[in-house]
Parts: sequence; C-alpha cells; structure tokens
Amino acid sequence: MAYDLTNRLVIGLSSSALFDLHESDEIFREQGEQEYRKYQREKQDIPLTTGVAYPFIRRLLKLNQISDEPIVEVILLSRNDPDTGLRVMNSIEYHKLSITRAVFLQGQSAYKYIPAFDIELFLSANESDVKQAIDAGYSAGQILHGDISDDLDDRQLRIAFDFDGVIIDDESESIYKENKNLDEFHTHESTKVDVAHNPGPLKNFIDRISHIQKLENAYKLKNPNYEPVLRVSIVTARNAPSHKRAINTMRAWDILANEAFFMGGVDKSKVLEVLKPHIFFDDQKLHLKSASILPSVHIPFGIANKVVHNEG
Repeated sequence: MAYDLTNRLVIGLSSSALFDLHESDEIFREQGEQEYRKYQREKQDIPLTTGVAYPFIRRLLKLNQISDEPIVEVILLSRNDPDTGLRVMNSIEYHKLSITRAVFLQGQSAYKYIPAFDIELFLSANESDVKQAIDAGYSAGQILHGDISDDLDDRQLRIAFDFDGVIIDDESESIYKENKNLDEFHTHESTKVDVAHNPGPLKNFIDRISHIQKLENAYKLKNPNYEPVLRVSIVTARNAPSHKRAINTMRAWDILANEAFFMGGVDKSKVLEVLKPHIFFDDQKLHLKSASILPSVHIPFGIANKVVHNEG
C-alpha cells in the first residue's frame, strides 16, 4: 500500500529555508556550477549551519511524539541535483531531523510538485519559486530573515499570522487599498459581520495546525503531565469593529487562536518582539522589515503585493 500523506500536515521545504547556504550560493554565482559541485563534494560531511526555518521545523516535527502515526511530514524540495544535494541530506541526518523524503530538481522550480505530495505549505528563500507557487494557487511563502537561535529550553512552538491576505483572501483589504477609506472598510466588514471570509493562501495550513492543537488537547487528557506546545497568534492591522467578522470567520472554520492582537495600524514589531514567534507570516514586506529580528515569511498574495509591484 502506498504511503498516505493526505491525513498529515505536509510542509515542502527548500534547503535554503532549512540551512544557511549563503557561502555555497555565492560560489555558484561567482564561480559556476562545476566549482560549486566540487565545493559541495569536498564539504559533504561538514554539516551546514541551521537556517531561518530550522527552529520552526525542529519543533513541528517533535509534535509527532503525541501520535502513533506521524501527524507532520516535511519533504525537502531542492534546486540542487542529487549529487550536490547529498550534503543537505547529510546535514539533516546530523541535526537528527526526521526528514526522509526529498526531491532534487537541478535548478528547476519545485512548485509543480506541490500537489503530488499533498503539501499544505511550501517555504523557500527563492522569491521566484514562491511567486510561481502562489500564482498557481498553492500555499507558499518566502523566508526572508530572522533570528535563527534555537533555545532548547523553550519547548513551545509559537506561530503568528497576519489575517488579511494570509488566512483570508484580499477582498476586504482591497476595499481599503483601492479607496484609502478606513470608514468604508469598517462599514463593509460590519455589514458582512456574520458572513465568513473567503479562504486565503494559508487557510489549509492553519486548518492543519488547528487540528494538531486539538490532538494535543486530547493527548493531555490521557497524559496530564504533558503541556501542549503549539500556540497560534493573530497579529492584524484590523481593529474594532472589523474584529468581529475576523472572529466569526475563525469560529465558522473551527479555528481557535491562543492570542489575537487587533492593532488598528499600530506598528506590529513591538508586540512581535514580546511574543517571539518562531515564524511570522505577513503579506506585506513593509511589516516584515519593521520586525526584522523575527523569523519572517512573506506571502506574496493579493492586492498588497500588486500595489507594491505597480508602484515599484
């Protein structure tokens, strides 16, 4: 019987998101493929330094301990060929990450293979790959920057999301962006307060995360000493009265956030510095630049990114 991925949270991950590849990428750009291949072969038994997504992935995989069957699967989707990719796989083994499935594509974009592996989220440092995935209707984000220190005494896994253009689509955000009228935005949201939003690019991902939270709660009932590790936060520029439709949407989807911050345009960075998420998803790079110390992921979706493109 084929190995079934449909009931798991599946993350597709580029090697550039998991490890720091700046040095080897520089060799590829400046000296070409043959020198890059030679360099990777010479260093194939020297583990790569961890990258921005590593603390998030390490914690996510540890959630498999609460179930007899794996609930999280991480699949490497790499632009390396199998030969140069051996160092990445050796580094995965060195860091004791339970990642056993890999795709090596020798320079090709990986987004076409997202449905083949039932992937709910594709993370890469390659902007072009992520944009192609989003344009094709898949859930994807570009790893930008962030603190890659990994406090081993900190058992929690904190995931923070912007709301519009990330969890939901950009219908409501478009009303403000196109008209620059906050009152019109609030009126629209109040009129539709009981109408759930349309799903955004990370809807399936947060569904899976919410399911794992429920599994953690069930596991704690049988194992009282277990402390659930997953914490989900919403950090959004919305404020009253548009918060009501956001909460009603999450109710309709059976998603429960541990914290929600309705910022009303206040800079998100100070809240995020206190919250210290292991990964933060936002559709606007401006917000991510102000939170530059955090492990950040840009979701290049919707009108916020069309405006940036047109003005750029």
